[in-house]
Amino acid sequence: MEQSLKYLKPEVVAQLANMELRARLVVEGFITGLHKSPYHGFSVEFTEHRQYMPGDEIKHIDWKAYGKTDKYFIKQFEEETNLKSYIILDASKSMDYSSNGHLRKVEYASYIAAALSYLMVEQRDAVGLTIYDERVRTSLPPRATKSYLKQLLKELENLKPSNKTSTADSLHYVAEQIKRRGLVIILSDLFDDPAKVTTAFKHFRHKGNEVIVMQVLDPMERSFAFGTDAVFRDMETKEELTTQPWHIQKAYQQSMKEFLDFYKKECRENNIDYVLLDTSMPFDKALFEYLNKRKRIQ
Repeated sequence: MEQSLKYLKPEVVAQLANMELRARLVVEGFITGLHKSPYHGFSVEFTEHRQYMPGDEIKHIDWKAYGKTDKYFIKQFEEETNLKSYIILDASKSMDYSSNGHLRKVEYASYIAAALSYLMVEQRDAVGLTIYDERVRTSLPPRATKSYLKQLLKELENLKPSNKTSTADSLHYVAEQIKRRGLVIILSDLFDDPAKVTTAFKHFRHKGNEVIVMQVLDPMERSFAFGTDAVFRDMETKEELTTQPWHIQKAYQQSMKEFLDFYKKECRENNIDYVLLDTSMPFDKALFEYLNKRKRIQ
């Protein structure tokens, strides 16, 4: 068990050879740990069958399953799907940041996106992927086949952050493109105008989608515990500021608290699931939030 659980640690997953292996081992580690607190009572079923229903073609009945269970089951084909999910990933330059000993935010978010995609396809749910910075760069519509999953994982493998962020405009654009309601999962540091960003969240809800917002930060962005003199460089504008962090740490922490509290409040009031993550956290928190949401909307 411990061997599987280690693949929930970001620093371990980062050492794996490719995105497909990362996704598989993170999901396997997650499933292994589901019985442990606080996940007791949850399970993930990767079924290839569903019960026979009137109108189904008899030729699709799995007679071997009938022989074992005395019940009629239809073998599911890969194109059958229960839910459409849309993963939206921020790949702007601010997501390229990492403090000492941690993954870059974009790496951490891409591993979550990969693991979620893998988990969804195994459950016969369709998943799509949108990658944006100052505009949408990649848009792959939801599908449920394993061959399509490989394409999504390849996009995540080759991801390179660039340009400034325009989260609000990009999310509005994506909301307009979604024609069939589903589950929208947003992975971003949300470093944009909070009022405009939350208006974009509401756009998805207005169109009938369920939404999970996963805000990904670096631990130092939350604590600002830099210590002595430091030079701060804006990842997007390249502007620099030299200061003694301890002088402004308290004011920074208060501003950060207000920034995060605004997102929490707006999401809560609009029935949007909000998850705060930082790149030191194991991946099971993000996967469990998805699984919990998936269970509620079945």
